[in-house]
Amino acid sequence: MMVLEGASALSPFRRARLETRLQTLVPALRITGAWHVYFIRAETGQSPDQATLQRILQANAAPAERDADASSRYVVPRLGTLSPWSSKATELVRGAGQPIQRVERGTRIDLAGWPDDAAAQAAVAKLLHDPMTQSLLGSAAAAEALFNVPDPGQLQRVPLDGLEQANRDLGLALAQDEIDYLRERFGALGRDPADVELMMFAQANSEHCRHKIFNASWTIDGKPQERSLFRMIKHTHQQTPQHTLSAYSDNAAVVEGVPAARYRPDPATGQYRSEAVLPSAFAIKVETHNHPTAIAPFPGAATGAGGEIRDEGATGRGGKPKAGLTGFSVSHLRIPTLPQPWEAPRALNPRMAPALDIMLDGPLGGAAFNNEFGRPNLLGYFRSFELAEGPGLTRAYDKPIMLAGGLGAIDRNQVEKLRLQPGDAVIVLGGPAMLIGLGGGAASSVAAGDSAEALDFASVQRENPEMERRCQEVIDRCVALGVDNPIRWFHDVGAGGLSNAIPELLHDSGVGGIIDLGRVLTDDPSLSPLELWCNESQERYVLGVPQARLEEFAAICARERCPFAAVGVATAEERLVVGYGVLDNGIGDSGFGIRNGALPATDAASNQS
Repeated sequence: MMVLEGASALSPFRRARLETRLQTLVPALRITGAWHVYFIRAETGQSPDQATLQRILQANAAPAERDADASSRYVVPRLGTLSPWSSKATELVRGAGQPIQRVERGTRIDLAGWPDDAAAQAAVAKLLHDPMTQSLLGSAAAAEALFNVPDPGQLQRVPLDGLEQANRDLGLALAQDEIDYLRERFGALGRDPADVELMMFAQANSEHCRHKIFNASWTIDGKPQERSLFRMIKHTHQQTPQHTLSAYSDNAAVVEGVPAARYRPDPATGQYRSEAVLPSAFAIKVETHNHPTAIAPFPGAATGAGGEIRDEGATGRGGKPKAGLTGFSVSHLRIPTLPQPWEAPRALNPRMAPALDIMLDGPLGGAAFNNEFGRPNLLGYFRSFELAEGPGLTRAYDKPIMLAGGLGAIDRNQVEKLRLQPGDAVIVLGGPAMLIGLGGGAASSVAAGDSAEALDFASVQRENPEMERRCQEVIDRCVALGVDNPIRWFHDVGAGGLSNAIPELLHDSGVGGIIDLGRVLTDDPSLSPLELWCNESQERYVLGVPQARLEEFAAICARERCPFAAVGVATAEERLVVGYGVLDNGIGDSGFGIRNGALPATDAASNQS
């Protein structure tokens, strides 16, 4: 491992703020320096040029000197994870011709007055790093653990009498009637389910994806209500459908636009041109990303904005995101230097970021993703609310609302998707699979604090807006072909990862599919089948392309330096087979019946009097 040190890692303001917080615990503790540190793993048997790496990383030839009375601590990405910074930087360094496996960035913090008391050391450590996303090390050499690769995980079978335990261990958030349903269906098949099948079912049928409460039949004060909450919202469109081209059926709604001319490259020459004035349309979308933002505000809000951008891009056969919004609802801020009389002290969930941290980091995450993708974040909102209704009952946004929305453009001849045909290639477009966001759909459906801390961490995503920009450029080039767009139907990859997106892609077209997990691009060879199929690595889309157009599509991806993989093929029989190599010997083969089965409807009741 090569270690290089760079520029100062903390601005004077942030350094002073951190030092003030540290001195509330240990008055004699001082920060004498803080620098970026780069940890580099070279390709086996090769040596990258150190001078070139120093120029690219803006690193120094020698580490900064440390005060005689100071000791160093290293804040690095959480061991066992791959940071978003590493994903981008590694590719850029490789693009410069340097033979490296990976580069990671950490921070060296020099501290004078380090306490001897173990309890004080632990308290200081909590202020120096966020254990949900970072690790704190005592030496640079210990960062070698960043590059450790565990053995590949194996497929696990779950006995039918162990479903309740698996529900808890995997954080599936399944209700008892859903567990009974699975026991009945797999009992009829005469076999135990695989862990990957349970996770796939949990994501597809989570509150996050199915909106079971929003679609519930309500009884209020003993009186059955005519419409569910969702039907009430849809009622507006039913009564006034004018000017709406698509609603509640795609990744974003589409409304009529105004006559407009497109300015984009000619597919034949590559030169920009102004096209004829034609009717246009707008793609509009708003969604929330609450749970990830509660656990890790910056990446949670960033990937919330990124997911909404992908929804606009994956509308119809291709949209173009134009402008965004972000919004936040949190509980009382409790600013340490600015206490307010209405902010009564109370216990807060230690596994969720406090409101102040959410509002310091969340808006930056949302704005950063929008800016790095190339879309302005033009508006938003911020609200804090907390109400004590009596002893032991406080209503507050401890689990925040993180709202992500936006507006995009879409050609009128691209609004309607085309069904996949048997033989079409099933493609995953975008970045590689990593152990990121595992179980996010189910995790966001669990009551705050009810899941294990490790599951909370696993459900948090990591952002890479530059990769999403490449995907969008591929979409733009395909859309520029007009009616010859090779994309028939596609979705972005969100909750549940490929286990949700690919079955949705196939089911919506009335076809089945054979999927080879061995073809899925991955940066982590240790992923188990469950982790590979269900992780929520961001900046990915699934789409169907005719086999005859696959070479043309590959050329577009190569032009935009956008990774893609043809991972399977659509079949006439509505049956999903997922496996490695020999596709007819799948690890999961239960068709769509179990995943999309007729689950019991949700009933809800409330007494207002």
